Amino acid sequence: MLRGELVGQGDAGYHQHRRVWNGSINRYPASIARCLGVADVMAALHWGRANGLPVAVRSGGHSFPGLSVADGALVIDLAAMKGIRVDPGRRTVRVQAGAQLGELDRETQAFGLAVPSGIVTHTGVAGLTLGGGIGWIMRKYGLSIDQLVSVDVVTASGDLVRASADENPDLFWGVRGAGANFGIVTEFEFRCVPLGTTVLAGPIVWPIAQSGHVLRFYRDWVAEAPDELMTILVHRKAPPLPFVPEDLRGKPVVMVVCCWVGDMEEGERFLRPLRRFRSPVLDLCSPKPFLDHQAMFDPSFPHGRWYYFKSCDVAELTDDVIDVTVDHSSRISSPLTAFPIWQMGGAVSRVGNHETAFNGRSAGFTFNIGACTESETGFDEERQWVRDFWSALTPWHEGVYVNFLGSEGADRVRQAYGGEKYAKLQALKDKYDPENVFHSNQNIPPSS
Repeated sequence: MLRGELVGQGDAGYHQHRRVWNGSINRYPASIARCLGVADVMAALHWGRANGLPVAVRSGGHSFPGLSVADGALVIDLAAMKGIRVDPGRRTVRVQAGAQLGELDRETQAFGLAVPSGIVTHTGVAGLTLGGGIGWIMRKYGLSIDQLVSVDVVTASGDLVRASADENPDLFWGVRGAGANFGIVTEFEFRCVPLGTTVLAGPIVWPIAQSGHVLRFYRDWVAEAPDELMTILVHRKAPPLPFVPEDLRGKPVVMVVCCWVGDMEEGERFLRPLRRFRSPVLDLCSPKPFLDHQAMFDPSFPHGRWYYFKSCDVAELTDDVIDVTVDHSSRISSPLTAFPIWQMGGAVSRVGNHETAFNGRSAGFTFNIGACTESETGFDEERQWVRDFWSALTPWHEGVYVNFLGSEGADRVRQAYGGEKYAKLQALKDKYDPENVFHSNQNIPPSS
């Protein structure tokens, strides 16, 4: 049936292949189809449906709530489908669905090119893109979906179809933000952007006691930021990494992590006020290879740790939002917890909201409140910290990025898209997956 491997519960490698990035997820699928190509994907889907098995699809396995694996299901595993082919003349790249961000970056950077993507290199290209794709160069070049040219999709009926602006445009609209609902995307074609290979990037760090002052200064400073600047604001305990001074490790800090993708001298001028604000205890923002910066957060989010997230978009960092943030950030207990506040806007906001299923283009900032522990020990306490923090921000919630959703129910999925888009997506579901074969995701059920 497969050119790849069908792994059952009694087979060697089963426990290795059922595991996903989030160590708190511990599920037991019936079988795992480790596909090597499109024919394998089609055959696995047919076999699973013929045998009455629910289906889950895994590419990078980075879903926060572990939706790429399910108890008693057939997992269609795309991880071995890693083909990447750059066309430097056309500035395009074709990427199979098992590729990870770091693998894509390595190929495109060989030509000074890039595709907008996320911030952890072992994230799957597929899952990131199908939810939208926010990352370090989005304010200059848009989301991952904004550079998407076409996708190849195996539908619930087992057909392979292409979706682009000219071919199945309704499906192409839907996969750009809600893609896991309509089929198995096996290959992506992106436009590449002429990034070059060097960026001005890295964290600038203050003691957490300075958090309120830093956030208020930061709010006013980024209000004038050009598209060339992207920032993520992080609260955490300073990690024991080689570049962190010994006397700072383990101490609570606030940091503004910058990525400037334009002229270096112009970037230095714009960053100067931030560097000089209240004497940072560490400044690691400097010209560096883009590949190095892309991997900066990898040590903070390795496979196997226990993770829990709740997210929300806010319009602005008002004094009240800052006060809530400062209060709850001071309560971080785990030395592994690091939660980002993403600066949005720029090129992301200039794409018409109706043009894709993604629904967060007007967001000012995205809070991704996450907790992390090494194991089950202390996880309940960190998870409650996330819930309390998120709840305290409720008056300012404006939406949520679907890739940052946990297992939070149908109402939160509807909130991620808004009522009008949700109705349009449900009509697409009726057309392409009326039996809800693809439901192990942030699900949009068919109307019936």
